[in-house]
Amino acid sequence: MARAPCLVWPRWLLGLVFTAILLTVVVDAGNDGNWTVKHEAGRCALKGQCGKQSFFGGELPCPDNSLADTPAKEFREKLVGLCGETWKDSDVCCDKDQLDALSTNLKRAETIISACPACKTNFFNLFCTFTCSPDQSLFVNVTATAIATSSKLIVTELDNIWSNASGQGFYDSCKDIKFGATGGKAMDFIGGGAKNYTTFLKFLGDKKFLGSPFQINFPRPVGLEHDGIVAADLKPKACNDTDEAYRCACVDCPAVCPELPKVAEQGSCHVGLLPCLSFSVILIYFVFLLLLVTAVSGHVAYQKHNQRKSERLQLLQDAALSDDEDEVDTVQNAGMLDRPQRHYRLNSFFDKAFSELGRKCARYPLIMIGLSLVIVLVLSIGWISFEVETNPVRLWVSPSSAAAKEKEFFDQNFGPFYRAEQAFLVNDTQKSGPGPVLSYDNLAWWFDVESRVQRMKSLKQGVSLNEVCFNPTGEACVVQSLTGYFHGSFSAVNKDTWQDQLKDCTEQPTECLPDFQQPLQPDMVLGGIKNGSALSAEALLVTWVVNNYAEGSEGETRAIDWEESLIDLLNDAAQEAEQRGLRLSFTTEISLEKELNQSTNTDAKIVVISYVIMFLYASLALGSTTLTVKSILHNPANALVQSKFSLGIIGIAIVLMSVSASVGLFSAAGIKVTLIIAEVIPFLVLAVGVDNIFLIVHEFERVNISHSDDDIETRIAKALGRMGPSILLSASTETVAFALGAAVGMPAVKNFAAYAAGAVLINALLQVTMFVSVLALNQRRVESSRADCFPFVKIKRADPVSLNAGGGFGFEDEGPLQRFIRKYYAPALLNRKIKVCIIVGFLGLFTAGLALIPEVALGLDQRIAFPRNSYLIPYFNDLDEYFNVGPPVYFVVRDLDVTERRHQQELCGRFSTCHTFSLANVLEQESKRSNVSYITGSTASWIDDFFAWLNPTNEKCCKENGKTCFKDRDPAWNVTLHGMPTAFEFVHYLTKWIGAPTDENCPLGGKAPYSNALVIQPDQVPNPVASHFRTSHVPLRTQKAFISAYASARRIADSISSSQNISVFPYSKFYIFFDQYATIVRLTGTLIGSALAIILVLSSLLLGSLMTGVVITLTVIMIVVDVIGCMALFHVSLNAISLVNLVICVGIGVEFCAHIARAFMFPSKPIMEKAKSKFRGGDARAWTALVNVGGSVFSGITVTKFLGVFVLAFTRSKIFEIYYFRIWLALVLFAALHALVWLPVALSLIGGEGKFWVVTSNDCRYTHISAGYVDPESDGGLEEDLNSRRYRAMLPEDEYDSDEY
Repeated sequence: MARAPCLVWPRWLLGLVFTAILLTVVVDAGNDGNWTVKHEAGRCALKGQCGKQSFFGGELPCPDNSLADTPAKEFREKLVGLCGETWKDSDVCCDKDQLDALSTNLKRAETIISACPACKTNFFNLFCTFTCSPDQSLFVNVTATAIATSSKLIVTELDNIWSNASGQGFYDSCKDIKFGATGGKAMDFIGGGAKNYTTFLKFLGDKKFLGSPFQINFPRPVGLEHDGIVAADLKPKACNDTDEAYRCACVDCPAVCPELPKVAEQGSCHVGLLPCLSFSVILIYFVFLLLLVTAVSGHVAYQKHNQRKSERLQLLQDAALSDDEDEVDTVQNAGMLDRPQRHYRLNSFFDKAFSELGRKCARYPLIMIGLSLVIVLVLSIGWISFEVETNPVRLWVSPSSAAAKEKEFFDQNFGPFYRAEQAFLVNDTQKSGPGPVLSYDNLAWWFDVESRVQRMKSLKQGVSLNEVCFNPTGEACVVQSLTGYFHGSFSAVNKDTWQDQLKDCTEQPTECLPDFQQPLQPDMVLGGIKNGSALSAEALLVTWVVNNYAEGSEGETRAIDWEESLIDLLNDAAQEAEQRGLRLSFTTEISLEKELNQSTNTDAKIVVISYVIMFLYASLALGSTTLTVKSILHNPANALVQSKFSLGIIGIAIVLMSVSASVGLFSAAGIKVTLIIAEVIPFLVLAVGVDNIFLIVHEFERVNISHSDDDIETRIAKALGRMGPSILLSASTETVAFALGAAVGMPAVKNFAAYAAGAVLINALLQVTMFVSVLALNQRRVESSRADCFPFVKIKRADPVSLNAGGGFGFEDEGPLQRFIRKYYAPALLNRKIKVCIIVGFLGLFTAGLALIPEVALGLDQRIAFPRNSYLIPYFNDLDEYFNVGPPVYFVVRDLDVTERRHQQELCGRFSTCHTFSLANVLEQESKRSNVSYITGSTASWIDDFFAWLNPTNEKCCKENGKTCFKDRDPAWNVTLHGMPTAFEFVHYLTKWIGAPTDENCPLGGKAPYSNALVIQPDQVPNPVASHFRTSHVPLRTQKAFISAYASARRIADSISSSQNISVFPYSKFYIFFDQYATIVRLTGTLIGSALAIILVLSSLLLGSLMTGVVITLTVIMIVVDVIGCMALFHVSLNAISLVNLVICVGIGVEFCAHIARAFMFPSKPIMEKAKSKFRGGDARAWTALVNVGGSVFSGITVTKFLGVFVLAFTRSKIFEIYYFRIWLALVLFAALHALVWLPVALSLIGGEGKFWVVTSNDCRYTHISAGYVDPESDGGLEEDLNSRRYRAMLPEDEYDSDEY
């Protein structure tokens, strides 16, 4: 249940206070003369009580300009007891009846201001002086009188003249006093929220209903001091008075508060406008450019110098080459030296293992397929335990995190935070722009809407608002609405005077209390107020506060049922508002989850279309290896046989099977599916799985050409032997990279990591087993001339020779992409000057990504997660625009024995012995620097209000046996806490206070404001109490503000815990959603860093080269950094969703790089030999890798992913557009660029292993040769191009040695 604010001082009681204090009731008789003739010391201006103005009025004073009287002894003792020792020898201008009334009502006012002795003293002095001063005529001038019901003359108006210093000092001593559990200021009650002393005194003197019954003017003394009039000039006590008897507590007097330590601003390191990181990397990059330019210039100059020197020498020497020179040149141009010379044992082992696996699959395909299906089916049984986690709390916060445990503690001890249903009625539909929303007709209609809500019963269970609402007093539901100023009844709205009434209520909310007796602050019910006038408000705000219950309970079910009916009602009201030229936006507690689910359903069609396009492309592209225009024209019947559409469909089905098996496995393990998993995993596994299918099929088709005489088993074994290690490299690094995320506490990331790692691993296993078996069966179909998709139909016109030869065509059918890479792209890319440009360009791109990292914001705007047409989007827009109240925050103290005095002093703030840095004092000081603390307003301190409740001056508060508590106690109640309750006595009174009603007789009763704020064990000492202290955040409008507010609250709680040695934690309803951002930057770095470390280890191990592993890892780093830079440019913030995407970036980056890197380390010998002398060392191997697999990476990996991502551009969901389309598009583009441009250049420069030295001259000079490792299966290429791999083994030698290079 929610925590209720305290009931405030009732307006009629305030009226009585000032009625009795001012001692007069009057009717204006029209006499505006000067009734105080003589102004001199010892003379009065009014004295005694002369009657009433009406039957309901009170006794009011008579104008009396006579001399002051000497009081009787008993009268004087009472006067001194009330007004102080300064009256022990003074004459007076008041009688016993006046003094009795003054005493009664000053004590009532004392309830509000007693916390600050200075204010209390000044308040008493003002009214004691005004009522009884013997020199009254010096500063009081009666200006109007009337005839009372008793036919006597009574005062109707007077001037009460006080010096500026007195007025200012009086106001300053009272302006910061806090009152009651509302945390409001006492000035709101005694001064109408006055902002200066003149308006304070004016409020006290203005004639108004339930206020001052006659007009008291407090004119400034300038120009009025004549004819003996002298302004009263009492020296007011300051709240930080040097006399400790008058000094106020920190919460009521900022001047006595300790200075809190300064808070260091985070992320403030800047050089000019640039963050330090951005400035540093840019500086380093330009230094690198400078050094590069210097080195290149020096090299060019050196080459020119050598050239000139060589020309001079040639004039003196024979130009013919010596035998040694010929020998060296011959050696240096011997392409055979670049052939791989060594075997890598680990690669040879995997090659043999995969070859044997392929042979078994081809020999027993039906057994392997059946076994795979059985395993997938068994794993998929786990679907019976399939559950989707939609609860945001359980999605974003680890159950073991501090925030989750603190929420659990709060809910168990104080009850779940209340459910809020809120609506905005806005006038912004006109072309002229926003305008005032308040009019008599609009009010009439809105009163009717609220009445309908009040009467509404839910459709399923017939639940009404009264049954579920928060009702702290038991008399009325808490509905924070402008209608509360009129007690919820339109009959109280007068068509002629409603504007004045509304203006008065917004200026003095305490005088227009709603039925639930809590003041309605204007900011809570009106928005868009211009020039301080409530009538100019552009929005009307309404909040229905509903009780919350434990999840899954009957109470929660009833509340949800009522909210569903409320949504229907407000949707109807929104249509009515539109007809009136208004706009209604709203939310309920269940709206967020419902709209998030709606968003997912909206995206389902787009996701399915994306998958279908990848399916079609994959199926058609697989067949392109054996189907060309020439082959179709040669024999169209062959197309029916050579088509691989069914093979592609089966490959895609295997991808889906792996997803199903993974979901079943982890569902059985109790790991719930999240929306991220449902949306991302199929796409991810398809993107990874299709690539491997392409490689296996195309490699097998190449083997069909080069080994057409071998049986199918041998060809399958050779193809899988070549491709298996490459698939192992990519699959293992991706699986391990994803699996690392399972160690993260955040369920959204943890669950995704588990499902992704499982799906990728299962997919890879099915591809090298089941798919290879299907491939063998498909080849048997082809060689039997049977139709694709209809294997029972034999195509008689098909050419068996061309079918068995894989198509019967050769190099002349090389595709345009392969030809472009071989003849133009690869040679140009490896040109020395182009290399320099690529290095400069990609390092510049990397630098830009690093420089943009500080610009990536944290958070997730809720509006992004909804469908574009969601009714919650305008609500959140209105919330930002018109709601000027921040969320409440509770500082929870646990396991503290407050029966001990020292612990009481660690919490309290209103008493002189409270610790300087007590909880209440620290929160008060933090509220004064809200720009740093994000806290504003006063703190509802239960322990201060409890001790104030014990104050015997509040005669109607604490009662025992018919007597006022502590009235005759020794020591008496005091602000030092000396002698105040401890141990069992404390528990006794605390229990009594918690049950005390909060009403007009005692506003300090604890039942309404604190009944759910404490957990105590009656009659137990020591008594470890759990309690909370409530305050508020400033209005929070951005994700950054929410995150900063949470961090600040954590800082404050930790500071209090440390300084007072107690356990304190902050709690607000939104904290649970923002807890992730306290660690997400560190978590992101840890996850990505760990994944990169695994990639480095595995790639170095499987490729046999540390430097090649370093190049791959560096390339993936550059891809990820560039994607992060795009996040800053695309306004994609860092959160759990983008963290998952960054982990995906690591996996996909490896997928792009792995095949080229392996082709570099295990180059195809026939292709490498074709390079001859055009490329040497690393360049030759990089050229070979590009020619071998460059087309595969582009058409199989890049195009496949691009087509799938492109469809997401048409989604209606902002979250898909921003977090998936934008990020994945950047990922595909950057990964393709780095894999096809940067990686070959980097490998040619620093990639390696398998290096050796050869002698190149008679004088023992050596040449360093980098040749890589021998591929055991390489006899025409390792991985061939996706569309046409056959030409490499068939190319005539002169083609590669032509001058076209």
